[in-house]
Amino acid sequence: MEDAERVIVVDAANVVGSRPDGWWRDRAGAARRLLGELTGLRERLPDSARVVVVLEGAAKAAVDRRSERQEGLWVVLRGAGEPVLDDGEGAGLRVMLAGGSGDDAIVEVVAAAVAGGAVTVVTADRGLRARVEALGATTVGPSWLRNALG
Repeated sequence: MEDAERVIVVDAANVVGSRPDGWWRDRAGAARRLLGELTGLRERLPDSARVVVVLEGAAKAAVDRRSERQEGLWVVLRGAGEPVLDDGEGAGLRVMLAGGSGDDAIVEVVAAAVAGGAVTVVTADRGLRARVEALGATTVGPSWLRNALG
């Protein structure tokens, strides 16, 4: 990947839902597994790259182990994937706990990030793709992320 700032925004619900592995029985557990995989990916990217994962609904419990749930909160996962509350400016895998619609939160993240560099959104949701592409982001499907994770 290039050294220019790059932001990869992950639609966690869509990525988790793309693999029929029983995720619907434990949404928080499925999200936690995805976050663990993404922590490894983040460590292989250049320092200028950021990975932002948006969690919504029951999946937010994946990082809700140390704090009261706060909508719109940024959580940074470092090292072994332990959550650290943050203002969104730290390094590491950044997780946004959506206050409502995950799609709306993703659009919010893209709108804030697109002026600073390249933004790629990982989702197969056609409606969300149209919204973020209108803001200048590029989109890729969940299979792109699965391939990057190895």
